[in-house]
Amino acid sequence: MSLVPEHSGLKPLGNRKRPVLLVVDDEREPLERLDRELSRRYGGDYRIVRAVSARSALDTLRSLHDSGEDVAVVLADQWMVDMTGADVLAQVSVLHPRAKRVLLIDWGGWADRRTADAVVRAMALGRIDYYALKPWRSPDELFQRTVAEFVHEWSRTESSQPSEITVVGEQWDPRAHALRSLLARAGIPHAFHSCNSPEGREVLGFCGQADTTEPVVRLWDGRVLVNPSMAELATAYGVTTALGSDVEFDVVVVGAGPAGLAAAVYGSSEGLRTLVVEREALGGQAGSSALVRNYLGFPRGVSGAELAQRAYQQAWVFGTELLLMSEATEIAADGDGYVLTVSDGTTVRAPAIVLATGVSYRRIEIPALELRSGAGVFYGSSISEARGLAGLPAYVVGGGNSAGQAALHLARWASRVTLLVRGPMLAADMSQYLQDEIAVTPNVDVRLNSEVIDAAGAGRLEQLTLRDSSTGETTTAAAAAVFILIGAQPLTGWLPDAVERDDHGYVLTGSDVSEERALGRARLPYESSAPGIFAVGDARRGAVKRVASAVGEGSVVISQLHEYFELQKGAGAAARR
Repeated sequence: MSLVPEHSGLKPLGNRKRPVLLVVDDEREPLERLDRELSRRYGGDYRIVRAVSARSALDTLRSLHDSGEDVAVVLADQWMVDMTGADVLAQVSVLHPRAKRVLLIDWGGWADRRTADAVVRAMALGRIDYYALKPWRSPDELFQRTVAEFVHEWSRTESSQPSEITVVGEQWDPRAHALRSLLARAGIPHAFHSCNSPEGREVLGFCGQADTTEPVVRLWDGRVLVNPSMAELATAYGVTTALGSDVEFDVVVVGAGPAGLAAAVYGSSEGLRTLVVEREALGGQAGSSALVRNYLGFPRGVSGAELAQRAYQQAWVFGTELLLMSEATEIAADGDGYVLTVSDGTTVRAPAIVLATGVSYRRIEIPALELRSGAGVFYGSSISEARGLAGLPAYVVGGGNSAGQAALHLARWASRVTLLVRGPMLAADMSQYLQDEIAVTPNVDVRLNSEVIDAAGAGRLEQLTLRDSSTGETTTAAAAAVFILIGAQPLTGWLPDAVERDDHGYVLTGSDVSEERALGRARLPYESSAPGIFAVGDARRGAVKRVASAVGEGSVVISQLHEYFELQKGAGAAARR
């Protein structure tokens, strides 16, 4: 990496028009009230556009698409004469895939069974992002809060708007992909421009890097990083990647997925000095999920990155210390506690350790795929790549929830998404709402009994070879990208022998621990065969592979830590007598 001297006077790129907030209602008085509410809050930064009918709204959306204007939010009344609002919003994603879609209903609408059924159906089929009650007074803060949340969500993913961080590189360069993926999973707003695009060339010229062939990152304060390492990029946007000296904690949590972050929140909030060590980015597997629809308390759904970022902030406020881009490499017993070593050689001591290492996606051992990893071949949903697939064919390999979420997210940009399922049906544990939405999404196909056996492309993926396992027939298909989500394996190979695992590498806890590793006391439910080392989340045998379950285990393990500490005090007092 090289660090270019700071530049001052950052300028926005190009002369962009204000993004559009489109409101649709065929009744004059509600439409005027909506216009006033939106204009008061957003008129300075957004263009408020009114449509007096569903048909005129669709014409307006086409016109905005043809002129290249950004649409941030579309709000449409449900009951209009020529078309329902849900039907209008279902067509928005074709022309403006990043726009947020809000169905407007009157106050008391839930009392109308027909309206309630329409909202539930539209949500289930993915035609809307959520609903909003029409404003009935001025100011209507409930309405404004709903709109503000959508505007915020849109702004975090809209690459054409000025952003805190800008990445410029080759569209299919693995290094550029890795940097973008890190920023996306960390919840850092950023824009990406191909180095061959007008915007990309403008940024490179402004940074004095017009001739570089390496990815360039421009930061909000004017600094420019040329081909930074992951740790260097993380440090640049304010993440701690080194502790500086050997220190002691009450508990060290290894892994910053939902289980590990929950353990951090509850541990710190209950007075334990807590350290979280994470080898990559926040969120674990969940961090790459485009949308988790069934997590309690988020009725509109929440992206895995957003959920992880909120948990990180919550843990930080309670005093948790987080060490990212650092891999735990060794655990050694040390008296009545443990010493954990991380990849830079730093050692940390604690009387208890919580393993929340999660799992990694299984790989398809095909050389042609490995050769193009990061250049059209991605393990996980890699949501940062979705926009680059506009108008191109994409494939998703897998039949579980992660694969279904990835296919639906990609369908907003790709011309067609094909879900390749090895077996004769979608996975039994795929949530029903995902199966329903996949069934009605017109540009998502499901191919059963299908597997990838080869790949081709000059420098990046261009073609897949597929085999139908029921017939043996092979076919080739054009593919701009393939996302592989075929199960996972636990990240536990680095653990000492004192931590018992099953044949697949999952950590045994509680009553699952073999009898010959008895403690002389009842083992705590999440305690491993090594006293004081606990396991939660996907790395634990018997864990339910759901975000909510992982969060639950992360919170419950802290109560078991307190119990363990009390047992240790009792044992120490008994030994002294």
